[in-house]
This record gives sequence, structure tokens and C-alpha cells, in this order.
Amino acid sequence: MKIWILFFLLMCQVFLFGEDYDRAREEMVRYQLENRDIKNKVVLNTMKSVPRHEFVPDKEKRNAYDDRPLPIGYGQTISQPYIVAYMTQVIDPKPEYRILEIGTGSGYQAAVLAEIADSVFTIEIVKGLADRAQSALEENGYANVVIRHGDGYYGWESKAPFDAIVVTAAAEHIPPPLIKQLKPDGKMIIPVGSPFMIQNLMLVEKKGESVRTTSLFPVRFVPLTREPR
Repeated sequence: MKIWILFFLLMCQVFLFGEDYDRAREEMVRYQLENRDIKNKVVLNTMKSVPRHEFVPDKEKRNAYDDRPLPIGYGQTISQPYIVAYMTQVIDPKPEYRILEIGTGSGYQAAVLAEIADSVFTIEIVKGLADRAQSALEENGYANVVIRHGDGYYGWESKAPFDAIVVTAAAEHIPPPLIKQLKPDGKMIIPVGSPFMIQNLMLVEKKGESVRTTSLFPVRFVPLTREPR
């Protein structure tokens, strides 16, 4: 009898937490995204559907839908929901897109992209994070995301060209290999600046052989970590 009572209480707790997360996600979209400048309906619907709490450590699940970045271990963070939505809106992904992400981190940004695009390739230099993100993506059904452990500076040449590239760590300059792996008319969004300082979020647009860069607004990302040379 005691076992059944404990099972019942456990199921009630799971149900209630699920309800809390659903409501928190709805409020996140309404107050943090729609009230700002996120207007792309596809992006808004995607942010409503991806369970952000599944991509943060257990001790941060209660804070998963707060309007701020959260620590995920190894000195890294999961970006503020608004930043994830904004970067996704800027590249304007389409269902047929092949997208490269540099800096898998928690796997949340890859999940958001994978809800919209056909295939997402993502590179993470921290092995522990790559493994954890792989598990979170698999457990939540994101079969169209491929993770590689390695240095993202050089991109993923064998899978190029890409319709869009999202870089989720700050580089001191725009890596030339990433520009090369971008399709004509492709877009890249990347924070550029010195580590642990205010950086600029940059939009890179490739038109034929020419490249146009636009500074969007100041941001603060963790630095793009490189393999020792």
C-alpha cells in the first residue's frame, strides 16, 4: 500500500512540475520575447515548444525560464531566452536549411534550430558538455542534430556549405573558415570582441564573393575556446 501511495505522490509531483514548466514557457514567450522585438511567428512558436528545462542542470530547472543566462558547468552558460530567439530570428531559418552551430553548450539553441530546419550540425570543444547535450537532444527526440567534439573555429568542412551559421561564443575576429563554409546568400550571426568584455553581436551576410558585416548590439558571451596550438 505504501508503495502505491508513494507512486501516486510521485506522479502528482511530475504532473504539477510539468504544468508549471508549460505555464512558465508561455509566460517567457509572452513577456520576454513578444514584448520585445521578436515578431517571427515561427520562432515564437518554436520557443513555446522546446522544453528549456530539459537542457539545464537539475539545480537550475526552477530557473529555466528566467530572463537571464544560467550556469551549465565547465564555466559555460545557457544563453538568455531572448538572445536565443533573437539570433534565430536574424538568420530566419527555413525547413530546408542546413545549419552549423559553433558552441553546443547545453544543446538548447541546437534544439530550437532543429525544430525549424532539416539538419543541424553543432560543435562543442568541452567533451563533458558535448556528451550531456547529446543525451538531452536524444532524450527529447531531436534526431536531426549531429554533434561533434572539437574546435569550432575551423567549422565543419565535410558538411559545408551551410545556409546559416550560429556562433554562441565570442570570437576575437570572424573566423575565415566559417565565412568560406557559408553558402552564397547565407547568413552568420556571431559575437565578436575580447574575452570577458562587452562584445558586438555581428550579422555576416555573404553575397557572391563579397561579405557584408553589420553590428547589431552589444552583448556579453563566454569566449570561444580553442584547442592548444
